[in-house]
Amino acid sequence: MKKIYFDNAATTKIDTNVLESMNSVMSETYGNPSSTHSFGRESRSIIENVRKTISRELNISASELFFTSGGTESDNTVLISSVRDLGVKRIITTKIEHHAVLNVVEFLNKKYNVEVEYLELNKNAEINIDYLEKSLQDNSKKTLVTLMHINNEIGVITDIEAVGSICRKHNAIFHSDTVQSIGRYKFNLSKSNIDFIVGSAHKFHGPKGVGFLYVNKDLNLKSLVIGGGQERGLRAGTESVHNIFGMERAFLNSYENFSNDNAYVLNLKKYFIEKIKKNIPDVKFNANCDDCNRTSSTILNLCLPVLNEKSVLLDFNLDLKGIACSKGSACQSGSNKGSHVLSEILCEDDLKKPSIRFSFSKYNTKEEIDFVIETLRDFINK
Repeated sequence: MKKIYFDNAATTKIDTNVLESMNSVMSETYGNPSSTHSFGRESRSIIENVRKTISRELNISASELFFTSGGTESDNTVLISSVRDLGVKRIITTKIEHHAVLNVVEFLNKKYNVEVEYLELNKNAEINIDYLEKSLQDNSKKTLVTLMHINNEIGVITDIEAVGSICRKHNAIFHSDTVQSIGRYKFNLSKSNIDFIVGSAHKFHGPKGVGFLYVNKDLNLKSLVIGGGQERGLRAGTESVHNIFGMERAFLNSYENFSNDNAYVLNLKKYFIEKIKKNIPDVKFNANCDDCNRTSSTILNLCLPVLNEKSVLLDFNLDLKGIACSKGSACQSGSNKGSHVLSEILCEDDLKKPSIRFSFSKYNTKEEIDFVIETLRDFINK
């Protein structure tokens, strides 16, 4: 049985040349990058060259880029250090953020009595920019705004350039979880008003367990991990040299093939939308994720016309056919809890129906889409 993978928002297939580059480093450049002998200096050179490469593409100083284990650690570092070390007393966010943000915000509210404001969303999960500005005008507390660029479940895109401008105008700090964006959007951070962004290599065909954090040079975060002085004191612990090198190769792959890969993936999404509308006319697209101008080209979240009693068999049926997709965020450790994102935007009747996220990559094909839609149609009509 052929397996079909449409869960790329959870993680992506690692590129072959990324694996090859990592194997080379693991076998030949194994020195501790903090060591002063030649083995250590070789490893240190790799890390600093990667830092320069990624920084150059983001148009930032290399001193503003730090390597971490991924998006969750990066988000935690920004949020906790902003409150603990930068004096943030108020956080503005939404209830559809990733749990790496939401759960930390709740923790900060309980531990440090930080005021938390959740922005209201329209039916398409979009924020009201004017309301955000009014909220920043009406409060004198030092404020951090944290809004993800692309929502990992429904693909809605937040205009982070506009948000950044409003934050700068009102002296607020702005953090954006850009885990779903890196490799799919190009950032020019020197001309933006974004103070922190995060990246995770396994979302753009790199290895798991490594990512990066951009920190505006005017803001001095402090480490959450107590130990050595690695990453200029922001992230203690021996750097994972092979993973960092693999992340660079995956990052460069995404930039070298940026236009072609993104056009290909967008075409796949449009094809999926066209085909499923013909085969399952009563399908709904959560948060208007079929609007390819306002949502990510990689994510399509569907509400299927299936009664609740039958929906329990849907996951089993798809898996039996070798199809991988997601009912919610895969970052919930296999939990069957309902999606906190969909709970914010769907009516009660639609919440009783199964919603599925399909997320695409350059490795998917139209033939796979045909098979998936045929499987869904047969299941619904059975």
